[in-house]
Formats: sequence, structure tokens, C-alpha cells
Amino acid sequence: MEKYDFAIIGGGLLGTSISYWISSLYDVKIVVIEKESDVGMHTSSRNTGVVHSPFYLNPDKKGKIARAAFLSHEMWKIFAQKKNLPYKTVGTLEVALDEAQHKVLEKYLVWGPKNGMNENDMELLDGTDVKKREPNVESYSAIFCKTDSVVDYGAFTRKLKEESQKNGTKFLVNSKVETVENINNETVLTLSNTKQTHSRYVINCAGGYSLDIAKKFGLLTDYGSLHFRGEYWIAEKEYANLARTNIYSVPNYQDFPFLDPHWILRVDGKSEIGPNAVPVPSPETYSGYVGDIEVFISKLSEVLTTNTRKLLFNPDFMSLVSKEWLSSVSKSVMIERVQRFLPKVKPEFFSERGTAGIRTPIITPDGKFVSDAMELEGPNSYHILNYNSPGATGAPAYSAYLIQTLQEKGILDKRTKPKDSIWNFENIK
Repeated sequence: MEKYDFAIIGGGLLGTSISYWISSLYDVKIVVIEKESDVGMHTSSRNTGVVHSPFYLNPDKKGKIARAAFLSHEMWKIFAQKKNLPYKTVGTLEVALDEAQHKVLEKYLVWGPKNGMNENDMELLDGTDVKKREPNVESYSAIFCKTDSVVDYGAFTRKLKEESQKNGTKFLVNSKVETVENINNETVLTLSNTKQTHSRYVINCAGGYSLDIAKKFGLLTDYGSLHFRGEYWIAEKEYANLARTNIYSVPNYQDFPFLDPHWILRVDGKSEIGPNAVPVPSPETYSGYVGDIEVFISKLSEVLTTNTRKLLFNPDFMSLVSKEWLSSVSKSVMIERVQRFLPKVKPEFFSERGTAGIRTPIITPDGKFVSDAMELEGPNSYHILNYNSPGATGAPAYSAYLIQTLQEKGILDKRTKPKDSIWNFENIK
């Protein structure tokens, strides 16, 4: 049985970033526990790859993740340069299709600087100016964000793992946490390979499974979760330049975790449209709608017997779900949504599906979606849940914030012994 000072559950981008910071600042024993064969195999690789600028995040409601995204923008650029990883600045047009959506863009112009952005990095355009920049785009108006970039977050996660390993972090792959016990003020984790790990402190950042882990610690037992698959279609090469920037549209439904479709430029040169938000039974149902039948029945039972079922009586939610289903089974329905701002797009331009990703929003006891990331303490543990977009963008700074929190709580000593580091911990405030 191996003993560690810190056990991090989840080898995604956030967990790997946390391991890097702790290992670069302290001489302690760290283990990252990952159920897959390598890090970053789920959400950290299955995303748009956009390094977001936080102009669209309300600083009063999402100030922490917005600030983390702003600070991490430059951090990822430095990381890519030092590790010779692809990083391409492409910009984003956030388009408004009518006057009501234009009013939202006016809010964004205020939010961006409050989140740290330079006012010169954003430009408000009318429909004519949008046409000059992107001739194929139809809109009432748009914000052009000059700083948005595209990367491969999966590659970033794997490279950051290497850096953490250099500092002494151990990565236990193919190891799923099955049970949790507290013995003599230490946490004993029993893993799927029958191994046991002792740890003085546990950090839970298990993505789509973070609520399941928290419940093993006796936390949030009256909360639920749902899983939504976001699907994409890849444009044929001859149509990949219909737009030369990312194109986003203002979300119509702020209360639900549904994203209006985008036109996305990938760092490998491909262009894609998506996503929708299709309910699925697990964080790994990347195709089909049922998956493992036992998992499906278990999730259905959970929805029907917990407060999550309240969403089934929300007519707006159920109406949106039906539309998302349609966009999944019908490529034409997905294309119609994109045609609102890119009318030249046609179904025959897309013959291959892109990489699907899954987000897992947390549901409160009264049947509401949690809008921001959740952080809470447990027995010898700290838990991060509902860490969704722009989570990949903000991971370096957000994980540093976690270190600062653990310092304030006395879990980590404030007197660090920093090793050679890619980033400067003291600059993250």
C-alpha cells in the first residue's frame, strides 16, 4: 500500500495542472489517479480547442473562471512556445441576429474589460462591417474578439503530465476509485485494480464523475447531474474557408447548458459546425443514445427518483431537449441552425462527424442547473465540480487559485520552494 501527501482524482487538464503546480512548488508525494490508460482522454481532448477570451462571461456571476481564462490565455501561449505545440490566433466573431441580441453584445463590451481584457482587443461591428471581414456571414451586428486562438488541449494535457512527472508526480492510470474510507485521519482509496492508496489529502476533479466521487465522501447526496453530448460536423476541405474566423452566435437560452451552434476553426486546419446538446446516460456515451444498458437504466432511475425529475416538468427544458434530439438525428436540422448566420452552408458540405464531447452540469435539489463551478471541502478533501467551458482555457490559472486556497486553509505551506517552472505562480492574482 502506497502513501501520498496528495491524491488527485482525475487526469484531465485541471487535475494534471493541479499536479504540476503542487509538484513545482513543494517537495511532497503526489499521485494522480486516472481510470483511463492516459491523461486527457475525455473532455480535455473532446472540445473545440478554443482559447477563449472572457468577454462573454458575467463578472458578477462568473468572475473567478473569467479571470482564470484571461490570465491563462497568455500562459497557454507561453506553454505552446516553450514546448513547441501548435497555437494559432484566429479571432472570433460573436454575432447578433437582431436588436435584442445586439443588446447582449453591448453588455459584453462592458464585461470584457471588467474581466481583465484590453478594450482594444474587442471591436463592435455593424452588419456591413461584418460583411467586409467575413463576406459569407449574415448578422445584425457582431463583436470581433482579436485574441481568441485555437490549440490541441489533449496534447497540452499530455505534455503537462510529462512536466509534472519530472517533478516527481506519479500517475496511476487504468485505476478507477471504487470506495473511500477515512482511517486514522488519512483517506484510503480502493481502486478498480484492487490496489489501495493512502493519502493525507484528496483533490477531486474527476470531470463528469466528480459528483459521484463527492458522494463517496458523503457530500452533495441530494444533488444530481445530467450528461449532454455535443456533436460536430467537419466541413469538406473545399468548404473549410467559408469563414476565416470562429463564428459564435449569442445564446438564446441562458438558463440551460445548451450552446447555440458555432463555426469552429481547428488548429489542424479543419473547420467544423456544432454543437448541439443531446441527453445521454453517461459521460462517455460518444455515439448512440443508450450505451451500456445497465448504465442507461441506472441513470434513468436516478433521473426519475431524484429532484432532477423536476426538469421533466419544465416545458421550456423539454422543448429544447426535443430540438436537440432532432439536430442529432438530422444533419439538415443542425445545418439550418448554422444557416441563420452562414446562409451558404449546405448539408452536402459535411460528410464526416467531428469529435463529440460531453458536459455534465450539476442539478440542485430544487431541480435547477448550477451555473458556475462548485468548490467544497470534505473529509481530508477538496472537490471541484461543474467545471465546464471555458474550463480548458482557464485551467492553468484556476488550478493556481486552488493552490492559493489550500495555502489559506493551511493544507499547504505558504513558504514554497519553487523549482524551475513554465509559469510564475506569483503573477496569478
